[in-house]
Amino acid sequence: MAGCAAAIALARKGRSVTLIEREPTPRHKVCGEFLSGEALEDLHALGIDVASLGAAPIDFVRLAAARRAAEAPLPFPAASLTRKALDTALIAEAIAAGVRVERGRSVQGLARMADGTWQAALDDGATREAATVFLATGKHDLRGYSRPQDPQRWVAFKMYFRLAPAQAAELARASELMLYPGGYGGIQPVEGGIANLCCVVQQRYLARVGNRWENFLAKMQQDCPHLAMRLAGAEPLLARPIAITHIPYGYIRRTTEDRLYCIGDQAAVIPSFTGDGISIALHTARCAVAANLAGEPAPVFQAKLRTAMRAQMRLAELAADGLNNALARAVLPLCLRVWPGVMRVTAKLTRVATAAPLAVAG
Repeated sequence: MAGCAAAIALARKGRSVTLIEREPTPRHKVCGEFLSGEALEDLHALGIDVASLGAAPIDFVRLAAARRAAEAPLPFPAASLTRKALDTALIAEAIAAGVRVERGRSVQGLARMADGTWQAALDDGATREAATVFLATGKHDLRGYSRPQDPQRWVAFKMYFRLAPAQAAELARASELMLYPGGYGGIQPVEGGIANLCCVVQQRYLARVGNRWENFLAKMQQDCPHLAMRLAGAEPLLARPIAITHIPYGYIRRTTEDRLYCIGDQAAVIPSFTGDGISIALHTARCAVAANLAGEPAPVFQAKLRTAMRAQMRLAELAADGLNNALARAVLPLCLRVWPGVMRVTAKLTRVATAAPLAVAG
């Protein structure tokens, strides 16, 4: 996501860009697939019309814990679209912009040469050289540029379902956040009349159910009857869930090396419940490109980005801690019913920071 966005923006400014993509074709990924208002604006600027791709509109959020549920309207326009569809459109836009795209190639190492250029070593032994690198490897760390270990040992799962007609109608235009011991999950409609269930859990809780998806899914429904109701009669559409581990929530990169701009999850990893992951990917890509075009050194950019995002990340971390508190899980839906505006306030405070602190003349 971040890599494609940066490549498109740079190519449109006349830069020669090579995009090295580890997957041979776009595929489904562990992602909530929520597109906030900020994400929609950035995608529009890149030439991506999500409505034409079938994106499902999202108008409100519903919070469910134990046997309670409450909802509130979102304070911004939002939508939901599978990453496979969105990544396909972004790759096509990059090619149209003149980006050289190498698919199915994995970067095994990155090194600074004596003359200051960067050399990327690919999986087949080939190399690529460039004066500037944008590191956008998402949740996968590149050797030598790893992020801190995840102390909570989060595990994330994703499964698509075709819901029963009545449940699909109830879910329409909503993003539902489900709370349960050890984590949280979200379910929302995407294109094609299907629903995306994406959830995270601490590994120690997963171990209690034998580290098995089917046991974990059953336990989620037991702990959150709202989810059991939503999935009643649902048909799973993948043979097995997509899963990933090592998600360092709360991470913000402190610094970087000269002419190495770190973007997307390599720049910051916000707790998933905010629905801000895609926004951050696009936002950091846009700001990094602006900084590069203005001649701002990568270490300066990275420090500014950290400063701009620190407050947002702290608030998101505090909110995430609350979601994992048993008392909070019990009272949050009630609070939302009494004061629906609290969800709007939380959504605004955990949105991606505006570009103003990072805006540099391009």
